[in-house]
Amino acid sequence: MDEIVKAAMTKWPNVPHCFGWLALDARGQWRMRDERCQALGLPGDIIRHPSLISFIQRNYTHDENGRWYFQNGPQRVYVDLEAAPYICTLSPSHLQLHTGTVVNQLHEAVMDETGRLFFISEHNLCLLDDRDIADCLDRIRDQQAQALSTEALMHWIEEDEASDLWLELPGITAAVRLRKGKVQSLKSSYPFQAMPRLDS
Repeated sequence: MDEIVKAAMTKWPNVPHCFGWLALDARGQWRMRDERCQALGLPGDIIRHPSLISFIQRNYTHDENGRWYFQNGPQRVYVDLEAAPYICTLSPSHLQLHTGTVVNQLHEAVMDETGRLFFISEHNLCLLDDRDIADCLDRIRDQQAQALSTEALMHWIEEDEASDLWLELPGITAAVRLRKGKVQSLKSSYPFQAMPRLDS
């Protein structure tokens, strides 16, 4: 967290929190949601200013109730989460959170019932940007560390009781266990509030 932000928190400790105005979408984009967007249930306008994005991401954290927020000076701006607290992208050399932090350790990977890929990292629960799914699927290996054919992968996806597979990802030293799971089970194991509000 920025030192100037910490100083503002000390100077003005009782500034009311803000809810509903900031969102993080499933591709790691910050969105500003004005009163009209909130009333109509719209996703909001994508924030594109690099300095503002950087400021938000340096001061992004959560409280003890699983509510994620951006500390804007003395004020907490709570964030609506479309999918997860973190969104990650895959590059040829590493896995990176939407905040710019490089992921060095993964505990496991989970494919949910809609085909989305979630990772449990040293940071928290994160969702892989859907634009990187195809690249990630090419990195799946079977129990013998062999690449899967398209047919074998589709069979695994369609099976109700599928055995675990493995993912070999850049920047991650060991292969990561990949299992199938339900998104609600994931959210129970790694709880967060998708739409934090004043009374939540």
